[in-house]
Amino acid sequence: MRPTSVLFFAMSSFTPIPVGRRIPDLLHAVSCSLPTMRSVVGYEEKHDEIIRHIGSGYPRFVVHPLLLAAGRQLLAAAGLADHDIWLASSAKAAAALVAHLDSPSARMLADAALPAVVFPSDPALSARAKKFLQRTGAFLSSREAEDHLHRIGQLRAVQPEPLLAGDASAEIRAHLGRFFDADAADILLAPSGMNAIHGSLRAAAARQRARGRTRWIQLGWLYLDTIALLEKFIAPDEGDYLHHGDVFDLDGLRALFEREGDRIAGLIAEVPTNPLIQTPDLPAVAALCRAHGAILIVDPTITSPLNIDVLPHADLVVNSLTKYTASEGDVLLGAVVINPTSPHAADLRADLPAALEPAYPRDLARLAAQIADTPEVVATINRNAAAVVAFLEAHPRVTSLHWALQANSRDNYLRLARSPDAIGSMISFTIEGPIAAFYDRLRLPKGPSFGLKTTLICPFIYLAHYDLVTSETGRATLAEHHIDPDLLRLSVGCEPVADILAALAEALD
Repeated sequence: MRPTSVLFFAMSSFTPIPVGRRIPDLLHAVSCSLPTMRSVVGYEEKHDEIIRHIGSGYPRFVVHPLLLAAGRQLLAAAGLADHDIWLASSAKAAAALVAHLDSPSARMLADAALPAVVFPSDPALSARAKKFLQRTGAFLSSREAEDHLHRIGQLRAVQPEPLLAGDASAEIRAHLGRFFDADAADILLAPSGMNAIHGSLRAAAARQRARGRTRWIQLGWLYLDTIALLEKFIAPDEGDYLHHGDVFDLDGLRALFEREGDRIAGLIAEVPTNPLIQTPDLPAVAALCRAHGAILIVDPTITSPLNIDVLPHADLVVNSLTKYTASEGDVLLGAVVINPTSPHAADLRADLPAALEPAYPRDLARLAAQIADTPEVVATINRNAAAVVAFLEAHPRVTSLHWALQANSRDNYLRLARSPDAIGSMISFTIEGPIAAFYDRLRLPKGPSFGLKTTLICPFIYLAHYDLVTSETGRATLAEHHIDPDLLRLSVGCEPVADILAALAEALD
């Protein structure tokens, strides 16, 4: 190991990134540095010594400084300095937030230049407002806040960045049409991947509810906010939220469909799952859904639609464009793709546009300026990730390894893969020994998100499910789903792979 470590010091492009610094170093970056386990815990527990350094972060979790500045300006202009304010992606989203809060003190800010909800300062109500906007993906765009502040003279200039001059939406949908093998007319854009999921679930649930179908199946372990959407917004009534935890248990899934019959509205699955990167037998799951009249929603974000072809099996495909397509790491956007052969296609085409929030034009222009790089970026990531997997498989301190072609779902993944080496950026693993010693020593960029040109690693369960990590019952839940609290999630980027390997070798030495 030591010769590799020496090589790392001599040639590596990686340098330590201070806590809270944006990753990448751009105004609208979607990640931020959490370089030690102490900073991870401090971020989750809101320790002032850590939080004061967090200028921005993943936009659905950390309110961008530009949104804070715009909110302060609106409150000052309205003479409401003693109020809290939350900025939404549209007036419709602001109205939905008011309805969700169900408080006589919450109202939309009249005649405001931006969609806003205000109420007398109330930490508990603010926490509820933030959760709603986080889970529905309906925060105001940081670029829209920037444009507003510039328009009123509080910013001298908008930060320069490459933008497409032209019809950005058409450009993006044309590229996505090639990535998904879909008609551009069946691709809808949203301000975030989470809003794409929320809108898809809302539209599908409304149609199915009219048919007397109210029950939704979660297949496997989903991303935390997708789970929250199902539990709190889509299937909140007792018995309507069904969790089938084992993605490989087709017999159990068949029994669930037979037992629930025509009460099942739909099933949602990540293919592969996050963070264990398990791929179910999607054609078999699709056949079950089709036979029972259930709508199948599939999210292939983990490895990218350029790597796997899921649309023929789904009714709807939801995708976070922040990953892989926005590979520079500075755009939050999402997409929904309708399968034209779905028996629900006509209904979904009619209902989805109203269920999704509008994407901000400058976000679209920024994505359109970089989306053409996606095939090359994904090809580079695939090559680098294969080398990293080979290294980790051979290392004696790596105790478990999860990736697209792991043994338990290799065959299922290859049925969907566009080529045998189309594996994506994500690798999850555990190591022998304390996680902090390894994580703190590692020189790779450390923060949330994945699918960027920039390599990123994080202790994912701490960031996504800190409540489970820190309680006895929570750890039991994780164990039930075979998830180690100390699981590390690595997203391999486009840097020289020798540098990535050397950084890992040094920290494992």
